[in-house]
Amino acid sequence: MNKPILNCLLCDRELQQSTGWKDLLLKTLPQTICPRCEQRFQRIEQEQEEGVVSLFHYNEAMKDYLHRYKFLHDILLAKVFNKILHEQLKKETRLIIPIPMHPENLRLRTFSHIDELLKAANIPFVHHLIKLSNEQQSLKTREERLQTSQLFKVINPTAIKDKKLLVVDDIYTTGITLNHAKKALLEAGAKTVDGFTLIHG
Repeated sequence: MNKPILNCLLCDRELQQSTGWKDLLLKTLPQTICPRCEQRFQRIEQEQEEGVVSLFHYNEAMKDYLHRYKFLHDILLAKVFNKILHEQLKKETRLIIPIPMHPENLRLRTFSHIDELLKAANIPFVHHLIKLSNEQQSLKTREERLQTSQLFKVINPTAIKDKKLLVVDDIYTTGITLNHAKKALLEAGAKTVDGFTLIHG
């Protein structure tokens, strides 16, 4: 995982990288994808849902990326968004809590995709949630999602009491997952809970 990345992680083109004194001083993360692949992802510019920030639209390039990363189990692709995630979250003062995977799903996938995105971006995080159901929300209709019973349990309520939290997930679609996490954490004593996702579907 720590070998230098010389070729674009998405198309395998050679990366034109030059590490100058500024990069070394600022300890910037290395480029992992080429400008052409970078341009295929569409940034979100407009105002978003209250309390949730998302970085990219769910377009074809993002759909392909998620398929390769999550379902073809290509863990190296966690580094694709390392720079932008680092820039967005490096000064974050709220406690960062990733949406967890159900243990059964984690066993099948072999890695937690949210954890790996944050690790690749050098962003510290802590787990304070346990996922109670291994049902995939993506396979449900909107109506079924809205009727889902609480998805999460807080591990140690005293550790989050009166704290400001930021819950991180990969994609925001109906908001059910983030809302369940927010409700569980607020009921356990958190002061505030906001959401952050890579993608808005």
